[in-house]
Amino acid sequence: MALPLHDATTSPSDPDDLGGGGEEEEERLASKPLLSSPSTYPSAGTEEGVEELELDRRYAPYARRDAYGAMGRGPLGAAGAGRLAVGAAVLFPLRLAAGVLVLVAYYLVCRVCTLRVEEEEREGGGGGAAGEVEGDGYARLEGWRREGVVRCGRALARAMLFVFGFYWIREYDCRFPDAEDEHQEQSKELGRPGAVVSNHVSYVDILYHMSSSFPSFVAKRSVARLPMVGLISKCLGCIFVQRESKTSDFKGVSGAVTERIQRAHQQKNSPMMLLFPEGTTTNGDYLLPFKTGAFLAKAPVKPVILRYPYKRFSPAWDSMSGARHVFLLLCQFVNNLEVIHLPVYYPSEQEKEDPKLYANNVRKLMAVEGNLILSDLGLAEKRVYHAALNGLLCQS
Repeated sequence: MALPLHDATTSPSDPDDLGGGGEEEEERLASKPLLSSPSTYPSAGTEEGVEELELDRRYAPYARRDAYGAMGRGPLGAAGAGRLAVGAAVLFPLRLAAGVLVLVAYYLVCRVCTLRVEEEEREGGGGGAAGEVEGDGYARLEGWRREGVVRCGRALARAMLFVFGFYWIREYDCRFPDAEDEHQEQSKELGRPGAVVSNHVSYVDILYHMSSSFPSFVAKRSVARLPMVGLISKCLGCIFVQRESKTSDFKGVSGAVTERIQRAHQQKNSPMMLLFPEGTTTNGDYLLPFKTGAFLAKAPVKPVILRYPYKRFSPAWDSMSGARHVFLLLCQFVNNLEVIHLPVYYPSEQEKEDPKLYANNVRKLMAVEGNLILSDLGLAEKRVYHAALNGLLCQS
């Protein structure tokens, strides 16, 4: 299914707007030891091993704390290796085949629902970003076509989660004390949210949101050309952008996102946008600075917090290659997911005029309710961390 690009419409917030978290971050990190302890690191007891531990502390939001260690290459004991061997021999091929069947089934649904329907093109080529933002695809399907795409999409997304080992998903509806009546009045007066705002831990996040609210995403233009996945992403109403282009007009991208959020806010049948304002994935314990793309439309947003409790393998996609991560995920017997639904956040007039303030206030709320640590690191630091880990791997 289509993987969205992260919200890349603006630069990260200034450090002064982040809301702190330094001392709390160190205290939390110290209280949560690595499952892959220093003695199990590939280069334990060596200068490289010490350097790797220092990197994990410095870039804590991206450090793996499961039994597989940094980049999923940590040594396993006999019991762990045995479990992995059984999973690789039995679970992996069965789940891979089942996943392909689910994907093909949804492709066929999308093919039937789009018969004799032409794709929509954005007026003016994307609002000043001609060539960088593509059309709306099949975002405005109506009647039985839209009903088929949405109902089957939600059901098959949940089926895919089941295939991946997420048999039970615990969902919590967070309501603030004495705010229920006020919230109901606001929802009638101010309308539905235009976007779902979520922390980003794994590609699995996307499957959950598809099964829950079936929103639209921002995706690479190349996704639209992929076999099967391309048609599915168009039926999801993805906004396709040329992220790799050095001359990409991000004003055009943010304009397309803002337009879609406003449409979803005003029209009940229009799909909401899903945005991951952190801009990249973490290990699930931290919340990075929010970009402002989801908040430029001045519309209410629906905050959602995802957690992946684990004992051995963490579903968080932080410092591991995609292929290795999918393999280990499918080899694990049971995976767990917890979801916290926060009330719709209605911005004040001040927040509407200041997207950074709006983004930062939503971020602080999610950090408190989700027991997440605020960090001022971002995608650039994650790339530095990955480069350093690869360098240590080459040395070992």
